[in-house]
Amino acid sequence: MKVVILAGGLGTRISELTGDIPKPMAPIGGKPILHHIIELYAHYGFKEVIIALGYKGNVIKDYFFNYFQHRSDFVVDLKNGDIEYYNNPSLDLKVSLIDTGLTTMTGGRLARLRKYIDTDHFMLTYGDGLANINIQELVDFHLKSGRLGTVTAVRPIARFGQLKIEKDSVNSFKEKPHSDEGWINGGFFVFSKDFFNYLPENDGSILEKEPLENLANDGQLSAYTHDGFWQCMDTLRDFNYLNDLCTKGRPPWQKK
Repeated sequence: MKVVILAGGLGTRISELTGDIPKPMAPIGGKPILHHIIELYAHYGFKEVIIALGYKGNVIKDYFFNYFQHRSDFVVDLKNGDIEYYNNPSLDLKVSLIDTGLTTMTGGRLARLRKYIDTDHFMLTYGDGLANINIQELVDFHLKSGRLGTVTAVRPIARFGQLKIEKDSVNSFKEKPHSDEGWINGGFFVFSKDFFNYLPENDGSILEKEPLENLANDGQLSAYTHDGFWQCMDTLRDFNYLNDLCTKGRPPWQKK
C-alpha cells in the first residue's frame, strides 16, 4: 500500500520559516518534519512513499537526492572522490518525488498522482502534522469498514488553560486539555483507489471540500478516532512547541 504525502503548499501562515524552504522541510529536532512523518510509516512496514511537490519542491528533491550526505557522517577521499559513510540512518523504503504544480490545490495534487498508484488502497497525509497513530490499526479499521475512505479524527490540545466557572468560583482548571469542541480532520487518510472517481481533473480541486463532502454524503467515509498525540504545524508557535518536545527527550510521536 503506497503512502501519499501532500507537500506542495505555500505555507503562508508560517512565513517566518517558508521564505527559503517549503514547510515540510522545517527542522524539528534536527531533521525535517517530512522526515519524521515518513519514519512513522516506515516503522509500520510501509515502504513506498509518493511526495506531491509544489512550492520550492527542489529543496525536497535535493534533500532526498543527497540523503546519505544529509543524514550520515562520511569521509571523502580527495584523491579519487570516493565516499565512505558512517552512522548511516538508512530507511528501507522508496520515495517518489513528483511535481504537482506550484498553485495546485490538495485535490488537484492527488488527482495528478493517479497514474502512480497501482494498488487497491493507498494512504494519504499532509506534510506538516505529527502523531503517534498506530498506522496498522488505522489500515485494518479502513479495510474492515468496507468504505471508500477513512479519515483520522483527532481532538487538538487547546491553546490555553481551560476554566470552568460557576458564578465567580473556578470549579475546574485544566492546563491545555483536549479541546471540547469536537473532532476535527487530523489527516492520516486511507482510501480505496475508487476514490479517484470523486476527484475532478482540476488543479483547483480542494480535497477537503466537494470530494470528501460528497464521499461523506454517500456514506462512504469512515472516522478512525485517535485520542493520542497529534499536532499540526500551522504557526511559528506550533513549530517551537514541536521542537521543545524534542529537547525534553523522546518526542511523543517517535516510535523508536
